[in-house]
Amino acid sequence: MCAIFKTFRIKSLDSIPGLGYTFPVVSKKKIAVEADYVIVGAGSAGCVLANRLSARPDIGVVLLEAGGPDRNPWIHIPVGYFRTMGDPSVDWCYRTEPDPGLDGRQLDWPRGKVLGGSSSLNGLLYVRGQPRDYERWRQMGNPGWGWDDVLPLFKRSERQERGADEFHGDEGPLWVSDMRLSRPICDAWVEAAVRAGHPFNPDYNGERQEGVGFFQLTARKGRRCSSAVAFLDPARGRSNLSIVTGAAAGRIIFSGKRATGVAYRDRSGRERTVRARREVIISSGAIGSPQLLMLSGVGEAEHLRDHGIPVLSDLPGVGANLQDHLQARLVFKCNEPTLNDEVRSLFNQARIALRYALTRSGPMAMAASLATGFLRTGDHVETPDIQFHVQPWSADSPGEGVHPFSAFTMSVCQLRPESRGRIRLASPDPAVHPKIHPDYLSTETDRRTLVEGVKIARRIARHDPLKSMISEEFRPDGSLDLDDYEGTLAWARRHSTTIFHPTGTCRMGSDPDSVVDARLRVRGLGCLRVADCSIMPEIVSGNTNAPAIMIGEKASDMILEDRG
Repeated sequence: MCAIFKTFRIKSLDSIPGLGYTFPVVSKKKIAVEADYVIVGAGSAGCVLANRLSARPDIGVVLLEAGGPDRNPWIHIPVGYFRTMGDPSVDWCYRTEPDPGLDGRQLDWPRGKVLGGSSSLNGLLYVRGQPRDYERWRQMGNPGWGWDDVLPLFKRSERQERGADEFHGDEGPLWVSDMRLSRPICDAWVEAAVRAGHPFNPDYNGERQEGVGFFQLTARKGRRCSSAVAFLDPARGRSNLSIVTGAAAGRIIFSGKRATGVAYRDRSGRERTVRARREVIISSGAIGSPQLLMLSGVGEAEHLRDHGIPVLSDLPGVGANLQDHLQARLVFKCNEPTLNDEVRSLFNQARIALRYALTRSGPMAMAASLATGFLRTGDHVETPDIQFHVQPWSADSPGEGVHPFSAFTMSVCQLRPESRGRIRLASPDPAVHPKIHPDYLSTETDRRTLVEGVKIARRIARHDPLKSMISEEFRPDGSLDLDDYEGTLAWARRHSTTIFHPTGTCRMGSDPDSVVDARLRVRGLGCLRVADCSIMPEIVSGNTNAPAIMIGEKASDMILEDRG
């Protein structure tokens, strides 16, 4: 979606009535130098932790965030991520190492560097995954993480506009809503998928995931509901919560093997420290959390010594087990207008902006995708192993404009990749980004699943009413034989990209190679936990923001239980 409004000439959203954002009034409190709990990272899980822990007035909390406040108005407009991704003021702008599975290509990996973290930059898609994902977690030596354990946490955080039922809550702070936009091409895709034999599913977060339908999104009345908006804004005025932005954590401070605080650099570059009377909780994401642990002497001993870092704890699992969802983006030219056509003229752009200002609807209220499908590549799998993201527009890359022709995009990703990558330090300097090695498509299962997903996508496109709306298979070219495995794989290697779901680099488990135990405590160390998507032993079967928020809920419960 980034490319759709690339040509917008709006310099300030506040200049358009109805598009400005009113920010919470924040009292100027003295920054605490000591607290019961110090949370490093105000992302999806960190904001939840800050809210839930500080709800107890007898508990002092400091929340450190390397980025700034979420005052960029584009953050709060659903389609605004086309402006925020790639903007170094709010995005870490990570980039992978050349990846053998992608013919040596490097990929941009956007990650939020702002209050709300990646929930302030993402595509707003609310997906929990499958019950079997969490049952697998439990079976891998993590009691308390089964589906029956985590479903109440999803419900507790959720304010579902459809209302409460067995699978949904409607009293939580996180607003979950249906799309405020529809497009004929996406409706036709859903109908074609049904005619191709796939069931319609009105709620993939309900009783079953399998089927095709439309995305739910983290939005309230046409505005993004990030973790910062949902959980942090209501807690900002609490006297026992100190939120420190521009605080780039450099290392965890230890007394022996016990974490006692965090050293960070403020906006002026001065090193400061904040002490933790009870615990330090790292919530810096699948890239930031292992990097901070390694900088603090926790990781593979030989790797740390190579960078001149004294070894506190030899934990080889730190930075290992990296997983991500890789997507193959198919583009089809159309014989009738799509969103590509709607956004090319200045008149239409102005009309779209006015519609959003007046009604909070239309293309500016659109999430990353409209239609979705969770499908099985065959009878050899019991639950969906591929996911579709269907968009009524197309572009070569997010940083460029839409194609100069009518088209739509059908993206397909493998839900449970076997490939495992790693995060490694590039330098002992905290300001230097670590090396990201995704190792995509490094197993035969991953290669065959992605190729089969592309085949299923092309088969759906050959069913009406979608078939009659398509004029040409543009990417991959229609000349590629549907059953050409090697040709399809070669195309996928050249064109597939991340769908922005890095996980697993501080894996939870009961074995010696895991990084945290089932209560998210770092192995061999005291008063230190990790709570974010890095603790996932296996990536969930879907988008990762909703599970990240659930992890924050679960962590807060365990911390309060342990406190007594």
